[in-house]
Formats: sequence, structure tokens, C-alpha cells
Amino acid sequence: MNPPFATAASACALCARPGDFGRLDPSDPHAGLCPDCIAAGQPTRDALERSVAIVAKQHLAAAEALVLTSATPEEMTYHLGTLRVSLRGVLQLISREDCQGKGRDD
Repeated sequence: MNPPFATAASACALCARPGDFGRLDPSDPHAGLCPDCIAAGQPTRDALERSVAIVAKQHLAAAEALVLTSATPEEMTYHLGTLRVSLRGVLQLISREDCQGKGRDD
């Protein structure tokens, strides 16, 4: 029987991907997560790339939803800052890959 605090989720608890990924249960670290978020939680290079991509997509979606004509300077500063951090994470992944010789074929 599920505990009373467990609730049904209509989206992934982490990335908000639509779908039914089970009930939210604080005692189960994977409860309510989509397969991509579960895979991103594994301690591997691929998981690190997935987690950086998930966070970058979230920040980009939030920034795209911002209405520039009515945004306050604080909102714009926040969104630009989060985009900068996400971009830095993506670029660090790319530079590590290039340093290991697995990078682009330029």
C-alpha cells in the first residue's frame, strides 16, 4: 500500500516531461522520474551529459517564455544568468571531450 503522501504525477518530477511516471514517493529516489532523468542520475559520462542538457533545456524554455516588453530588469538578469551558467556547462562538456581526443572532426 502506498503511503498517504504519495501522489500521482502527470509529468516527470524533474524535467516536467509529460507522461505518467508513477507516484511521487520521497522514500524512492526514482519515483515520478522519466527514464531520461533516471539515466541522468547514473554516475557516467553519458549521464552527466544528459543532466546538463536537461537543465539547459529548462533554463532555455524559461527564458523563451519571458515577455521582454513587460519583464523587470531583475527577471532579465536572472534569466541571462541562468542561460550563462547552462551554456558554460555545455561548453565545459565539449571542451573536456575535445581534450580527450573524442571531439569534433574539424
